[in-house]
Amino acid sequence: MPAAIVLDRLTKQYGQQTVVNQLSFTVERGEIFGFLGPNGSGKTTTIKMLCGLLQPTSGTASVNGFDIHKEAEQVRRSIGYMSQQFSLYKNLTVAQNIDFYAELYGLGTEKSLKRKSDVLQITGLGGQESKKASSLSGGWKQRLALACAIVHEPPIVFLDEPTAGIDPVARRALWDLLFTLATMGITFFVTTHYMDEAERCSTVGYIFQSNLIALGKVDELGSLPVVNDPNTKHLEVNCDLVMPTFQFLRNQKYVTDVTIFGRALHIVVPVSVDIEWLRNELTTNNFAVTEIRPIKPSLEDVFVTLTEHEEAKVSKASQK
Repeated sequence: MPAAIVLDRLTKQYGQQTVVNQLSFTVERGEIFGFLGPNGSGKTTTIKMLCGLLQPTSGTASVNGFDIHKEAEQVRRSIGYMSQQFSLYKNLTVAQNIDFYAELYGLGTEKSLKRKSDVLQITGLGGQESKKASSLSGGWKQRLALACAIVHEPPIVFLDEPTAGIDPVARRALWDLLFTLATMGITFFVTTHYMDEAERCSTVGYIFQSNLIALGKVDELGSLPVVNDPNTKHLEVNCDLVMPTFQFLRNQKYVTDVTIFGRALHIVVPVSVDIEWLRNELTTNNFAVTEIRPIKPSLEDVFVTLTEHEEAKVSKASQK
């Protein structure tokens, strides 16, 4: 069986502006693929092309074995799609929304009834059938959107920032649901700005200014050469006064980078910097440190470093 999604030099241009530039990668069946990048980097345009809603300028792609150029209608009928903005009918009930999408996808009456029962159970919406969509909380609205996206049993589902604007508990519940569906064989193509969500994906791709600049498993991305300069090391500094410690460290010449992570700081320093020396340095300057330990770069570290590296390349090229 072919891969779920295959991109080959997929490109989209508007006049002289290249929005998506020669993307080539593969998404295997049953995996959760995370597609990340800053706003305006080309994520949504890529999804629209893969969903058969937008014709590429050049290159090609196949989704569920269908060519997005020649078989766009088959692509659309074999996928599910869920956007970050709730786009269902707010004045219809939960059951009526599901019924509408079942009819839209051409399910017969008997099949519609069975699938409505199935998706209500899978998404936890059982007992909510008579509620109007407008009365649901953000998290439950997204569950309803997911129920409608999978009512026709698509093997591939595209989720464009599905948890934007919903609370952390609802986010976790929705991701637990995605994991459950993935074990059933559904492939998910997910865009997100949340690093904790990206770390839950099987594979992650990072797009910046229309170009794919990183692709791989989460652990693999942390080992990229651009992120792991052999002359530097990554440390986590746990301290009581985060902001003052942050301000102090960012002004030290031996600190290449410093970022706040909750009640800790992630810093990059030369390999010659000794942990005990650093502890004494901070203590001498009245910063109470509970722990300093070596760490691997987090996914956020990776993407911040990659973004800064690409921005530096663009800036250097523009000065020539």
